[in-house]
Amino acid sequence: MEPAETTQTLTSTAESGHSINATMDAVTTWLTTEGLAFGIRLLAALAIFIIGKWIVRLLCGLISNALERAKLDPTLNRFLTRITNVLLLIVVIMAALDMIGIKTTSLVAIIGAAGLAVGLAMQGSLSNFAAGVMIIIFRPFKIGDFIDAGGVKGIVEEISIFTTNLRTPDNLAVIVPNSAITGGSITNFAAKETRRIDLTFGIAYDDDISVAKKAIWEVLNADERILKDPAPIVGVMELADSSVNLIVWPWVNRSDFLTTKMDLNEKIKAAIEGAGCSIPFPQRDVHLFQANAKGA
Repeated sequence: MEPAETTQTLTSTAESGHSINATMDAVTTWLTTEGLAFGIRLLAALAIFIIGKWIVRLLCGLISNALERAKLDPTLNRFLTRITNVLLLIVVIMAALDMIGIKTTSLVAIIGAAGLAVGLAMQGSLSNFAAGVMIIIFRPFKIGDFIDAGGVKGIVEEISIFTTNLRTPDNLAVIVPNSAITGGSITNFAAKETRRIDLTFGIAYDDDISVAKKAIWEVLNADERILKDPAPIVGVMELADSSVNLIVWPWVNRSDFLTTKMDLNEKIKAAIEGAGCSIPFPQRDVHLFQANAKGA
């Protein structure tokens, strides 16, 4: 190695050693001046987070117990408790970051912008969410009810924040978005303890109406499922083109509705025919006229 190269190498080594010493001095100075204060702030932030998280858990437990005592729907109870937990934890984290010295103003702005973007991207989900809250609060139906909503008839098996699960009479599982349910009419077949069966029977114009009504009343009076109050109604509703239409409106308990309706259709038809009345069907008379051909 040439003398000049040796001198340059020694100079670089000395400068490097001086740089390392300067860095170590800077680190030592920071530790003795700012490091202790930062360590204290870090410990304080950690304490804020741990204690704050414990307080949040305690508050959420108290809120959940209060909602249970208020007999609020369990689904809404869980939802409100989780939302409260998330919001309070965000406050605790922001307080801990602020203690360390991190400016949270810009962080709040970023979170707000991100929330807005997510909200715009999830408009459909948010509408289902709002509809789910309305269903849980106003309770137009409950689990186990048979309803017609969102174009689907079935038994309610589960009500969640975004969807409602129905089981159809043919045992299909249908998941209906809550917005589709609240966006239209809801028919709750289980809302009342009693229901009216609406039946219509047609007899011929030549038949005796009183005889047909007597036969119908005999069937109704013989069925113990028919309620006395409200009393059944039997009468002439319409003079149709081919028949005299009689209405039969008995009241039954909700659980007996379907079986009673099927039985009455069969028994009343047999009773009417047994009384000598006929059940007509639409008829059309066609009259043909033959014109005489000229020159025949």
